[in-house]
Amino acid sequence: MPLTSPVVPLAGRRADYDALLDLVGDRTLVLLGEASHGTHEFYRARAHITRRLVEERGFTAVAVEADWPDAYRVNRWVRGRSADEDAEQALRGFRRFPTWMWRNTAVRDFVHWLRTHNAGCREEEQAGFYGIDLYSLHTSMEAVLQYLDRTDPEAARRARQRYACFEHFGEDPQRYGYAASFDLSQSCEDAVVQQLVELRQQAGGLLGRDGEMAVDDYFYAEQNARLVLNAERYYRAMFRSNVGSWNLRDTHMADTLDALCTYLSGRRGAPAKVVLWAHNSHLGDARATELGDMGELNVGQLVRERHGEDGAVLVGFTTHTGSVTAASEWDEPPQHKAVRPSLPGSVERLFHETADVVGARDFFVDLREPDTERELADERLERAIGVIYRPETERMSHYFNVQLSAQFDAVFHFDETSAVHPLDPPARWPAAEPPETFPSGM
Repeated sequence: MPLTSPVVPLAGRRADYDALLDLVGDRTLVLLGEASHGTHEFYRARAHITRRLVEERGFTAVAVEADWPDAYRVNRWVRGRSADEDAEQALRGFRRFPTWMWRNTAVRDFVHWLRTHNAGCREEEQAGFYGIDLYSLHTSMEAVLQYLDRTDPEAARRARQRYACFEHFGEDPQRYGYAASFDLSQSCEDAVVQQLVELRQQAGGLLGRDGEMAVDDYFYAEQNARLVLNAERYYRAMFRSNVGSWNLRDTHMADTLDALCTYLSGRRGAPAKVVLWAHNSHLGDARATELGDMGELNVGQLVRERHGEDGAVLVGFTTHTGSVTAASEWDEPPQHKAVRPSLPGSVERLFHETADVVGARDFFVDLREPDTERELADERLERAIGVIYRPETERMSHYFNVQLSAQFDAVFHFDETSAVHPLDPPARWPAAEPPETFPSGM
């Protein structure tokens, strides 16, 4: 049965996002999801929405499900503080699997636009680009050491002694996590805690050196030191409990988002306005899903708990069929894969049937509208494709039960979608779409 409540058709115009901006109002946090890490339409729509939030609502930060040091390289470039020659070069920090998640044409074009926008803004009006994930254990340790080498060589020596604890495990943090989870004598927990505590104790002296740049550099270093601490815990937890490691990761992301808001608010003297890009599974309230029933929490839930039900807008994205960029196994090259039509009884199938009735393949659904909220309160399947897609076991691997109107505040449905185009595609990859222009190239 199709949805009987009204939807807003998308016609490829800037005005397509008016309904969402009306829903955002004066809220300072907008969480934009995605049903896969490899769908072009999701990235493109998030870019267009974010552009309008920056231009029309004064948002000054884009936080993404990416590693802090890699995203901060992009942040420096979009704010004119980097020697990188262009957007593609600024994105070269994203070397870890899955590279296509941020090194793709849609992100490149958005980052280029952000740099152009910032060039015409005062410092306090510029919009930054930040990562909130915690996989960059070794890169973040190196960033802390580089910072201390410049600011306090003696403190850098102590930091190297502490971080040397990880050296017997090479560059693979999972080797460390496996060893430390079974033998506490292998744990580096005390060392990373001591390093973060010392860095915070030194803050007064480190911040008094070079004015504004010193404040930015210290914040960057402190977040890297905190990331090392949480990554150490995460890699130990991943060999004990999937739920425990998931919760550590999403709590870290929510804490990083809050730290970013606090930092930016202090710099600007006004509440920070941040848009967050991450997977639906991180941004839709976990309490409305079967994963929440199993004990998982996520960023969307934590944002609502910390900022109130009306403190943020949580936006999901869905698709019925098409293609996606994904791998078959971890650390394998990306593939251009067909996405199977959605299963009966799923949110996606409901929206596909709705598309046939309303005559619009793509549309916006406001889940706060009372009739729509009631109609979508029942439990349904929802599909989630991460960086791995296994269509042969799709029901077991990629679907879970949700109450959509409690999970999100709004949803964009794109009935047939296409694979995002990597900046480093394997041989024989289909040709990329031509670069988009905004607002005409919707």
